[in-house]
Amino acid sequence: MNSAPSPRRTELAAFLRSRRDRLTPAAAGIAPGLRRRTPGLRREEVAHLAGVSITWYTWLEQGRPINVGPQILDAIAATLRLDAAERAHLYRLAEVPIPAVATTANPITPTLQTILDAITGFPAAAINTRWDLLGWNTAAAALWPRLTSPESSRNVLWEMFTTPECCRQFVNRDVGLPHMVASFRADFAHHLDDPAWTDLIRALATASPEFTRLWATHDVGAPPTQNMTYHHAAVGELSLSLTRMELPAVAETIVTVWTPADEDSRSRMDQLLAHPEAPWLDHTH
Repeated sequence: MNSAPSPRRTELAAFLRSRRDRLTPAAAGIAPGLRRRTPGLRREEVAHLAGVSITWYTWLEQGRPINVGPQILDAIAATLRLDAAERAHLYRLAEVPIPAVATTANPITPTLQTILDAITGFPAAAINTRWDLLGWNTAAAALWPRLTSPESSRNVLWEMFTTPECCRQFVNRDVGLPHMVASFRADFAHHLDDPAWTDLIRALATASPEFTRLWATHDVGAPPTQNMTYHHAAVGELSLSLTRMELPAVAETIVTVWTPADEDSRSRMDQLLAHPEAPWLDHTH
């Protein structure tokens, strides 16, 4: 019978040892003592701080196939001062589902805002997987003044599904909205216990029969990639092509740039940017 640890458990053992070796006793609140062969923590110290037995923790560092739960992993992660990426890595190596982390629509970094501002001539925005609008440039504000206004929810899904028909700018809704909801459901699988997501879904279902219908299909997929058509009263319809760029350093955040899909749309975008204060709704009807 082969009793050798699995490759995943071997990697888990090595990862734990490396994190233990880098943590000094002082950082863990332990007196350094007089005789230490290494600067890091001892196994028994990690076990004590995490509230587990030294035998169990030793087996874990030996790569043995013992049962591991999320509470113990969280205790070990806290003891070893693991950051978010390291904690997620620990869970994956232990083959334990990563608990959902509450989503917050945090402001983007000044550096990312500078990048958005440097994109001139085309609307550009940073949006997370919950479709919260986190940042945008001048062109985006000119094209979508309602979404970027201080009174807005700053959530693209909410604005798409709850804006009165008289004020909607998104023209090809029948094409774009199913893709948006399908990608939202796919990302929801990572946030099943996240109140920020479940509250939004509940509110959308209450406010919009259209969202309820699309949500009930249980379709999953990627966000829309085809051309989107938007209406602005001052310049008419603009057909825009979407380019999405994920940011590995900022979890679940995507920068999207909308570029004119034809010469007419490019001319209308230039006209709009030359007069960003132009009324965006036709109030004559």
